[in-house]
Amino acid sequence: MASGKIKGNLAMLVSKTFSGLNENALRYLLPTWMSAYSGVVMRLGFGSAIFWVIGLFTRRDATSVTLRQRAMLFSLGAVCVFGYMYCLLIGLTYTTPISSSIFISMQPVWVFVICVIFLHEHVTWRKVIGILLGLGGALTIILTQKGSDIATDPFKGNMFCLASSVLYSLYLIFEKQLLKKIDKITVSKWTFLGGFFSALVMIAFTGWFAPVLHQSLFSTPMLVLLFVLVFTTVVSYFLITIGLRNLSATVVALYGYLILVVASIASYVLGQDRFSWWQMLAIGLIVLSVYFVEIAEIKDNTNA
Repeated sequence: MASGKIKGNLAMLVSKTFSGLNENALRYLLPTWMSAYSGVVMRLGFGSAIFWVIGLFTRRDATSVTLRQRAMLFSLGAVCVFGYMYCLLIGLTYTTPISSSIFISMQPVWVFVICVIFLHEHVTWRKVIGILLGLGGALTIILTQKGSDIATDPFKGNMFCLASSVLYSLYLIFEKQLLKKIDKITVSKWTFLGGFFSALVMIAFTGWFAPVLHQSLFSTPMLVLLFVLVFTTVVSYFLITIGLRNLSATVVALYGYLILVVASIASYVLGQDRFSWWQMLAIGLIVLSVYFVEIAEIKDNTNA
């Protein structure tokens, strides 16, 4: 058990470090080197192809899944994985990596709210305070961030990032349940296939725009794209399944903090954001929010 938790925490540490840098990498690419729509197709298409190839070499260890389970995995990918990536890339087109990361850090709050609604989880005053503080942090960013040369339409971008955070929380909860009976490669290949299917339907209506693909292999835009496809898509999602197998969905969501830390440091260094006291207030509120939710979660588990 202890070794499993160590493995899970290490997997999430690496995964969320990549995810933090993913915010900055995508902000660099969007919208000059690719549209958000094309980016979604490339990420889900690349991830799906890689996981299905890996599946060819792990067939002996793969879980036998029913048609119903495949449909569930496919649907989870078509709605939650696609929806999360779509909203994230649209959001990052208009807002900054730090603002996007603030909403991602709210995942433990959304996980709790979803568990209350669907799984009838116990409600305590600490959790209610946590939710209110989290909503206060989100509203602070939504209402105070103004348009600038680095954030052309922050309100629109922040609303999409908020939606991506909720969709990713749904993904964590449902995938956690599926991983109890199905191996991680099978889960990944079917969810990514579902997401890729939705992305293809979307691109048929939006059109393709990806000048990055016309750059040389060792150009900066192409190297940034390869980092997004390999490390923040395939490697990161593979590590998340390891984390979900060994840790609770709430603890996995809590690692969203690391995304905020990494993205904030990189954003200031790269000039992708400017310091704001309102931003600091929002971060403080969300830190307190997750603290109250986590303390309540620990007390519930102890009493149980």
